[in-house]
Amino acid sequence: MSDVEYLRSFLTEYTDFPKPGIGFLDIFPLLRNPLAFETLITHFVHHILSQTIPKSLLKKVDVVVGLDARGFLLGPTIALRLGAAFVPVRKKGKLPGPCVSVSYEKEYGIDVFEMQSGVIQRGQNVVVVDDLIATGGSAKAAGQLIEMQGGTVLEYLFLIEIVMSREWQYDKAPIYSIIQYN
Repeated sequence: MSDVEYLRSFLTEYTDFPKPGIGFLDIFPLLRNPLAFETLITHFVHHILSQTIPKSLLKKVDVVVGLDARGFLLGPTIALRLGAAFVPVRKKGKLPGPCVSVSYEKEYGIDVFEMQSGVIQRGQNVVVVDDLIATGGSAKAAGQLIEMQGGTVLEYLFLIEIVMSREWQYDKAPIYSIIQYN
């Protein structure tokens, strides 16, 4: 069984959650299994080391940015394995101190993301990680926050990609997803 098939076997789909018409893919069964979680992290790290870093100018990742909230479950472990810093992107009002912010459109409304000011230095290479990409709004917002602070997004990494979302392509960095759903 391939990594992709193995990881997919742990996902559970819930229809009409969090509201009617939305299909929710639950990653928590995967996180409850240590071998599955290790497979997921190793898959991401291998991709970054073999694909992302070799294509980058400076040949390194300085910062892993995790998106609120499930990106916080993946990002710190990936950052630790890469010897990189971890930086959270949170919803408005959840971070202390001065922050930079950007609004974005998501599947069912408008939201605001924030990042603490000064946590990414000019010229640093960044990868962004989250569990799922649907419309791409949150990923694009994170990319804008990183650029506002002078960082360069090397790649956006997702466990799951809702394939219909490929109409969105943040032209400054590629998207990598392990599992694709229609």
